[in-house]
Amino acid sequence: MDTAVEPTAVRDRLDVEALAPAAYKALVALDSRSGQGPLPSTLLDLVKLRASQINGCAYCVDCHSRDAVDGAESAARVHAVAVWDEGPFFSPAERAAFALTESMTRLSEGAPRVPDGVWAVAREHFGDEELAQLIMVITTINAWNRVCVTVRMVPESYS
Repeated sequence: MDTAVEPTAVRDRLDVEALAPAAYKALVALDSRSGQGPLPSTLLDLVKLRASQINGCAYCVDCHSRDAVDGAESAARVHAVAVWDEGPFFSPAERAAFALTESMTRLSEGAPRVPDGVWAVAREHFGDEELAQLIMVITTINAWNRVCVTVRMVPESYS
């Protein structure tokens, strides 16, 4: 596997939407359905931003940081998502959502898969329906990150 750092091309490698339209539409539908539920869209935007930061997805970091600001999040909170566990910007429930996001996003990194402590704290702050929505949002953004990183989707604000 070639892991040499290359300059990032400023263009998409492949138009997945045009070449795999049924699968692309299914992911879009999953994304729109996963966002429907009891959790506030502002929290979901921050969770999507955090997963995208972990996965190194420039397209999704751009998209979800803008969504968060458009949803009335402060610039300070949006910037602090990358260091959510270090500052005073987030509530205990938001911290629980970020911890779950990190655990689900880093499944292959060898740590216990979603440790019991992370799950227990999430259960303290979220009911069953909220947890189900959170799990599906985290799952969906991780899928999007993998598509966007692989084809190097260009952030919309770049142009």
